[in-house]
Amino acid sequence: MARRSILFSPGDDPSKLRSAPTTDADVVVFDLEDAVVPDAKPSARRTVRDALADVTPTDCEVCVRVNPVGCGAAEDVAVALSAAVPDSVVLPKAGGAPDVARLATLLDDAGVDCPLLVLVESAAGVLHAEAIAAHEATDALLFGAEDLAGDIGATRTAGGDEVAHARQHVVLAARAAGVAPIDTHYPDYTDDPGLRAEAERAVELGYDGKLAVHPAQATIINEVFTPAPERLARAERLLAASDDADGGVFVHDGEMIDAPQLRQAERVLERAGVDRA
Repeated sequence: MARRSILFSPGDDPSKLRSAPTTDADVVVFDLEDAVVPDAKPSARRTVRDALADVTPTDCEVCVRVNPVGCGAAEDVAVALSAAVPDSVVLPKAGGAPDVARLATLLDDAGVDCPLLVLVESAAGVLHAEAIAAHEATDALLFGAEDLAGDIGATRTAGGDEVAHARQHVVLAARAAGVAPIDTHYPDYTDDPGLRAEAERAVELGYDGKLAVHPAQATIINEVFTPAPERLARAERLLAASDDADGGVFVHDGEMIDAPQLRQAERVLERAGVDRA
């Protein structure tokens, strides 16, 4: 299933939890962490438990963001995941592979079998992104720019230079481990042009999708991360020409083509959900 848009929905709002799967988002996340104030977390766990049982199965991927390991994750798993198993679980504020291992053990002990989408949103997380991505339980690496900026004392700017290195490092770590990289959210949900520009930049960097904080953002994100028809057609022509060339370097539309361009064309088809088999 594609993970172009990942929409977070507050775990203490029953109506938003039940309406989230009806949006355009590829993945909806029932959020027990940042979206819920500490005093409301016990009741939110029960709210997520009931909503999860009501909405699954559904056409989109349904996920639960638990609290960090050692800070509420065990209680989240014991209560929120007791009635139904989500398609995946988001681990926030991962500082290293041991955090992934600890949550994976919690889930295994509870009989919950699902992949982890791991948020890298701290200095430690970015520096240990390779090990986090390489853990067998990790299925995607999510970049969290806002928390990272706070952790390192950076000032968020429109250009994003203060998190540019980390943003690119997450892509490298994810690709090296063979898992999907997902870009940070765009905070201003009323700024559609800004969101589109940020999503287009994420595509250029190699990300597979982007986090969303409002249903309307999911629609724009899906559009950006779905290859345009002309780009898809070119990728298909390129790969067909490669088949005809029977391997090796060849010329296509006046351009010398070898393995890197073919891999890029294959990624275009993957993003479009096209199976060449």
